[in-house]
Amino acid sequence: MLKVNRLLVILAVTMSILISGCALPGLSGPSKNTIAVGTLSTSESQIMGNIVRQMIEHYTDVQVEMVNNLGSSIVQHKAMMNNDVDITATRYTGTDLAGALGMEPVKDPEKALEIVQREFEERFDQTWFDSYGFANSYAFTVTRELAEKQNLETVSDLESIASDLKLGVDNAWLKRKGDGYQGFVGEYGFEFGKTFPMQIGLVYQAAANGKMDVVLAYTTDGRIKAYDLKVLEDDKHFFPPYDTSLVARNEVLREHPELREVLQKLAGTINTEKMQEMNYQADGKMKEPTVIAKEFLEENHYFEDQ
Repeated sequence: MLKVNRLLVILAVTMSILISGCALPGLSGPSKNTIAVGTLSTSESQIMGNIVRQMIEHYTDVQVEMVNNLGSSIVQHKAMMNNDVDITATRYTGTDLAGALGMEPVKDPEKALEIVQREFEERFDQTWFDSYGFANSYAFTVTRELAEKQNLETVSDLESIASDLKLGVDNAWLKRKGDGYQGFVGEYGFEFGKTFPMQIGLVYQAAANGKMDVVLAYTTDGRIKAYDLKVLEDDKHFFPPYDTSLVARNEVLREHPELREVLQKLAGTINTEKMQEMNYQADGKMKEPTVIAKEFLEENHYFEDQ
C-alpha cells in the first residue's frame, strides 16, 4: 500500500510539472527583474556574454542570469523567440542571414548588417545591434614562414603555387554549396593539389607542424596567434561577412530602456586581433571567460566615454 501511495505522489508531481509547461532546466526563462543572456559553447561567445553581463551590472540595477552552452545559432534564435533568453551575446551576420532569415548570402558587410537589423526588427521585434568591430569569418591561413618565402598576402597570391599545396579544411566546407570548395574554385579559378577534410580544431596545429600548407581557419581563433599563422586577405570577397554583435528582445529594451545605451557602448570596440587575443587567453592559457571579460572592461574603463 505504501508503494502505491508513493507512486501516486510521483505521478501527481510529474503531471503538475507537465501541466505547468515548465521548460527544460537552464531554459526556464529569467525570473522577474532579471534578464537572461545566452551564449554558445565557444570561448568567444562566453567571453562576449560575460562582457555584456558585466556592462549591464556596472551601469544598471538589472540582474543578469547566464544561459551558457546553447548548441547553435538556431538554438539561440529559438530560445529568444520562446522568451527563454532576452539577449544573445554573439550573433553573426552571415549565419543569421542564412539561418534565422532564410535569405541568400550578401557579400557586402554593411549591406548584410543593414539587412539583418531591418529584418530582425520587422519579423521578430528584436534589435540586432551594431557590430562589436570584429568578424569571425572563414579565412585561408598559412605559416608565417611560407608567407614570407612566397610573398603571400592575399588568397590570389596562392594561384601560382596552389597545385603543389596541401589544403586542410573543415569536412562540411568541402561539399557545401555556395561558399564551399566548388564555389571557391569558380570564384578564384584555381584548385589545390590535395585537399584533406579534418576537424576544424585540428587545422591550426596541422599548419604549424607542416602537415598542411594551407588551412581554412576562423579569423578570431586564438590559435592563429598561438601558432604564429598568417591570415590571407580574401581579396575577391568570396566568403560572406560574419560581423558579430548581440541581439536583444525589444520587449526587454522597452521594460529597461537604459539597456539600449549601455549595450550600444560596445559597438566598434573590439577588432579581430583583440578577439583573437582574448580567445587565446581562454583556449591557450585556460583563463576563465568571466576573468577575461572583467580585465578587458577594466582596461577600457567600461567604455565610460562612449
